[in-house]
Amino acid sequence: MAEASRILQTTLISTFSQNPSQYTLKAHSHHYIPPSTSKRSNLFHRIRCSVSTASTGGESATGTTIPWGCDVESLENASALQEWLSKCGLPPQKMAIQRVDVGERGLVALKNIRKGEKLLFVPPSLFITADSEWSCREAGEVLKQYNVPDWPLLATYLISEAGLMNSSRWSNYISALPRQPYSLLYWTRAELDRYLEASEIRQRAIERINDVIGTYNDLRDRIFSKYPDLFPDEVFNMESFKWSFGILFSRLVRLPSMDGRVALVPWADMLNHSCEVETFLDYDKSSQGVVFTTDRAYQPGEQVFISYGKKSNGELLLSYGFVPREGTNPRDSVELSLSLKKSDKCYKEKLEALKKHGLSASQCFPIQITGWPVELMAYAYLTVSPPSMKNRFDEMAAAASNKTASKKAIVYPEIEEEALQFILDMCEASISKYSKFLQASGSMDLDVTNPKLLNRKLFLKQLAVDLCTSEQRILFRAQYILRRRLRDIRSGELRALRIFDGFRKLFN
Repeated sequence: MAEASRILQTTLISTFSQNPSQYTLKAHSHHYIPPSTSKRSNLFHRIRCSVSTASTGGESATGTTIPWGCDVESLENASALQEWLSKCGLPPQKMAIQRVDVGERGLVALKNIRKGEKLLFVPPSLFITADSEWSCREAGEVLKQYNVPDWPLLATYLISEAGLMNSSRWSNYISALPRQPYSLLYWTRAELDRYLEASEIRQRAIERINDVIGTYNDLRDRIFSKYPDLFPDEVFNMESFKWSFGILFSRLVRLPSMDGRVALVPWADMLNHSCEVETFLDYDKSSQGVVFTTDRAYQPGEQVFISYGKKSNGELLLSYGFVPREGTNPRDSVELSLSLKKSDKCYKEKLEALKKHGLSASQCFPIQITGWPVELMAYAYLTVSPPSMKNRFDEMAAAASNKTASKKAIVYPEIEEEALQFILDMCEASISKYSKFLQASGSMDLDVTNPKLLNRKLFLKQLAVDLCTSEQRILFRAQYILRRRLRDIRSGELRALRIFDGFRKLFN
């Protein structure tokens, strides 16, 4: 796998202008001549997504095949990609695309690479951004007239260029992209329910899939249906949008030195992630290209890595489709869900306080192996607080949303034991879910007769087992810490009672 993203986009659906204004496309330096609309229409009539009952390497669980790209582990288009990039201004490289143990294909050192050395130097002319010139100018003008946001715009741009096959300037790049990106977008609802029932990542995956579906439906209803010659259903459909958003989620990078601009950066996006490195992609103004600085040395034949960011194992699975080995990700965390009790006499007042600060009656908080955020403790305080503490509800809700001015942890000693016990109860309930799944996974009946489909099911099951094992490990650690703190509190209270009882007997 070869992905390098520094951004997690969670909201995709935006309202586009229904009264588009005139828009003038920016001039670009390259001299590629795009085909006319009529030529584009003829090309599109030859491109259709085929449907099959099997689900193999290039087909999703729905059986629909994307007619461009390559198998995720394929090197068939790698040499053509590198040759094209060199002709377009990519300087000589110390790395090449090869099959690798981590990620199936990645960039491998051809020469000795020093620690602290800058690599890549991909020029801006090879970036794909929201300002990139469309091969079909008319399609680009329509989308920009409707003020389509960057993510849906880039997703549509990718499909537009991919649909033109060899007529697109980007054909060599698109041919080297995976036909089916590793992403939870390609998991069916039944697979998410079956394999990720214990993890909160399941709900985030469902929300992301619904966002992509909603974005496509919005584009289709507002724009595509009005311009069928520019956006034919045979090319611009749900399956192609699943592909394009899968590419964006896994390969789009945010470049801090370009004011946070997002871009697809060919060649750079062939780098794989390692939890053991911290270097990331950015634009280097002095060399005028995207680079990264190595934080370790590499010998010829070693795979070169970057960091995709400070992401948990669940977030890495969500966008990139892999789970690091257990215990190797220092940024790993698990989402713990806390909820107000509807039987609470002050439920209405507490909910109002939460809503005031942008929270809801049920919230998820990240727990790491090193502990949990102060916001989680504040939410727990609010949940267990008695009616006598009504005047503190707003303060607690503000602290739970991290919108307090001091940003310091709040402490209520009189209800600390109840708050910790509440967190422990939620933690143990979550552990029980993970244990149930992991115990059942050994005897899980996959009910599959097709060998290739069986391989897919086994692969998804293994990913789920790896994720749930790592998340349960964090919860077990939290459980230990919570039990110890509660024991200390209760043993301290017992000592205090014994001392008090001793004084009482002394004076009686």
